[in-house]
Amino acid sequence: MAWLWLLVLLALAGPVGGTWDTCEGTCGLRPMASDHNSLIPDGPVALADGTSRVVGGTGVQPGAWPGIVSIQATWKNGTWHMCSGVLLSFQWVLTVAHCFIRAGDFYRWDVVIGATDLTQPGPKAKVRHIQRLLVHQHYVAATARNDIALLELDRPVECSDYIQLGCVPDTSVRVSDLKSCYIAGWSSFPSVPTTPGPDVVLQEAKVHLMDTELCNSSRWYGGAVHPENLCAGYPQGGIDTCQGDSGGPLICKDNRADYFWLVGLSSWGRGCDKARHPGIYTSTQHFYNWILLQTGLSPAERAGPEPEPAITSTPEQYLRPVTEPDISLTPEQHLRPAPEPDISLTPKHSQRPAPTSSASLMPTAFPLLILVQFLNLLQDFLPFLKDKKA
Repeated sequence: MAWLWLLVLLALAGPVGGTWDTCEGTCGLRPMASDHNSLIPDGPVALADGTSRVVGGTGVQPGAWPGIVSIQATWKNGTWHMCSGVLLSFQWVLTVAHCFIRAGDFYRWDVVIGATDLTQPGPKAKVRHIQRLLVHQHYVAATARNDIALLELDRPVECSDYIQLGCVPDTSVRVSDLKSCYIAGWSSFPSVPTTPGPDVVLQEAKVHLMDTELCNSSRWYGGAVHPENLCAGYPQGGIDTCQGDSGGPLICKDNRADYFWLVGLSSWGRGCDKARHPGIYTSTQHFYNWILLQTGLSPAERAGPEPEPAITSTPEQYLRPVTEPDISLTPEQHLRPAPEPDISLTPKHSQRPAPTSSASLMPTAFPLLILVQFLNLLQDFLPFLKDKKA
């Protein structure tokens, strides 16, 4: 019996230093997606009633988008999906700043990770709360400049087939050369006009990265697109993100390997799925150094001056009306970003992208009581070993 107790306690003592990195030192993987993306229509698909779904009308299979998270608030009239985000590390989520205008007590909001159907998240999904909100220090709500934010979760999560880390491209990746790009979200724009609230099953669509100069032309956005934005969609419209999709991922498959880059976050747009008004996204590559500096995930070499500290929010800073679950920027705006024109370096294709966190272990608490029990048993067990030896 003493042997059995010793083995049990040694097994429990394994995580004293930390739990193993379940993401296996990489990011940008979609183990459950297989090759189904080749089946996603390239362009708008008309439904039976002649309309097109906002994000392409394709419901995804569980695990197909393992990095996306649903940010949810509970009001008197129920729990609402407010925005999306992307898991960057075991304890950090990347999203957009405008989701937290007048957010109120967002520390009570849920961050649901690894879910596809919001009504049935399933046993693989994890729920966390927001421990800290970091809004970009130069975010301007009126123009959606620097529309990016970070959420630190109250507890770390572990990777699985249903939960993976997003890969933010550094300057070595030529984002504008990436050809196979996709968006996803639980859009609150109803597919049936009489149905309120978001789609409960995650929707996905294929999009094209579009030239920012074209998007900024007089008949398109007329100069409203910023250098830190990307444009993605189709000139004729028909596929787009919309209300409820804010903070959701714009990902592009690497041209030479089987992983995906998180190149953008759904930010704003004029209307939804309109011609000459594609989605505008926050370029993650543009904010690569800011992300690393604010999270401390790994050291970053800065080409420019050190950025100012991010705005760390408190519940008093943002007062959100309880009766207004809608998160739109303005009645006119629900956008997303396009490729950053200044970044023109060739990506390094010789290796898989590494996660932003360089650590392979996560610290975990070890109960003192178990340690004391282990030492007591060890003390009792040593005379037994001596007797056997004699």
